[in-house]
Amino acid sequence: MPKDIIVIGSGFGGLAAAVRLAAKGHRVRLFEKRDRPGGRAYVYEVNGFRFDGGPTIVTAPFMFDDLFEAAGRRREDYFELVKCDPFYRIFDHQKRSFDYNDDEMFILSQIDRFNPADKRGYLNFVHATRDIFQKGFVELADQPFLSPLDMLRVAPDLIRLQSYKSVYPFVSDYIQDPFLRQVFSFHPLLIGGNPYDASSIYAMIHYLERQWGVWYAMGGTGAIIDALGRLLTELGGEIHLGAEVDRILTGEERRVRGVRLKDGREFVADDVVCNADVAYTYRSMIDATWRKKNTDRRIESMKYSMSLFVIYFGTKRRYRDQGLAHHNIILGPRYKELLEDIFNKKVVADDFSLYLHMPTLTDPSLAPEGCESFYVLSPVPHLGSGTDWESFAPIYKEKILRFLEENYLPNLRENIVAETYIDPLHFQNVLNSYLGAAFSVQPVLTQSAWFRPHNRSEDFDNLYFVGAGTHPGAGLPGVLSSAIIAERLIGS
Repeated sequence: MPKDIIVIGSGFGGLAAAVRLAAKGHRVRLFEKRDRPGGRAYVYEVNGFRFDGGPTIVTAPFMFDDLFEAAGRRREDYFELVKCDPFYRIFDHQKRSFDYNDDEMFILSQIDRFNPADKRGYLNFVHATRDIFQKGFVELADQPFLSPLDMLRVAPDLIRLQSYKSVYPFVSDYIQDPFLRQVFSFHPLLIGGNPYDASSIYAMIHYLERQWGVWYAMGGTGAIIDALGRLLTELGGEIHLGAEVDRILTGEERRVRGVRLKDGREFVADDVVCNADVAYTYRSMIDATWRKKNTDRRIESMKYSMSLFVIYFGTKRRYRDQGLAHHNIILGPRYKELLEDIFNKKVVADDFSLYLHMPTLTDPSLAPEGCESFYVLSPVPHLGSGTDWESFAPIYKEKILRFLEENYLPNLRENIVAETYIDPLHFQNVLNSYLGAAFSVQPVLTQSAWFRPHNRSEDFDNLYFVGAGTHPGAGLPGVLSSAIIAERLIGS
């Protein structure tokens, strides 16, 4: 029987869940606090430039095909995906680069440039990650973990696959060259994890990228958001913008009744699907008396991901002759020590590693003719660091731009004609992320699967969670999987 369903938040998780539920015939109303959909994938427009707020990396593109197929549509009729090659260009602190894609012989030729002896180890690493990928993604990513028995059933496989190890030591069992170890262990950072703490389960990201590639949506990630919003309305769903949810309505044992907006309006529903930050939702939207399991103490005891400092900038000249790719990872002189500063010591270090996104190499439409669009991202500690970002952000921004100018983008600052940035305060105050964490709960073993915030609340039988903070985790494949789980739990 069709239900009235409210979805809070229009990130990828919220939109995907809303589409799936509307396609099943449910009445779906989606509430988004900002002036356009997207959540973390919000699009900024400055002086004729368009900047994807993030994410920028599309993997497992078949999941979008499946989503549109569930609605009786073809994804190709809504947006175009093009494959990136290389997937990433990874620079060490001496500006030596490693190009990474899904061509095994090409990867081996790249390894040969640094340490030929690691070629055999790499092949063994791929074999090991294939087994992890089969179990962790193919079999378990879209399955709910609601009971300890769910975890016990998979525990023998997780032990066999050495999930108790973290990613960097796991990679180091196969790869000896220090730079190559970084090349094949950085992936947890894409989902908010420390390679030295994140379970080796997440080494499967490398295999997932080999399996299905790294893609870019023409028009930017915002083109996917626009397509999902259009699809939802075609299916009869409603999208309410500028509609910030203040409270989730309670009053019955183990049931929520709907939502109340900041402006005082109330909407009732049979079920509520929440794409807002899980920690923020429990702490700020639901009275503590109704939360027997998800208490403030439990939420505050969890480990949260790092935050991000991101500068979006457009230049009046192009930089096609500087040896850059669409996706660039620029590693600093320290690896383990920098990660220790970010995740454990929670200090903003003097040095940094960066992700430099240059989408106009693939899609010139994001900038005026003859111009270039960029976004540069620096992982930084979440707000537990105590950093005063109101005063420090301009200093840090200038430091990063100066580094890029001196090493990768000559005369950068005199050529910038569009610029904006976000920092941990943005994640806290605009995106409602607890502690300003960019990816919610860290992907360590003790916060994965059943140990992660559940897709169906332990406190309410009709409150469901999708997005980065719930099972299976951050990254587009994980977020889209959470929408599948929510759909299955709610039923038709």
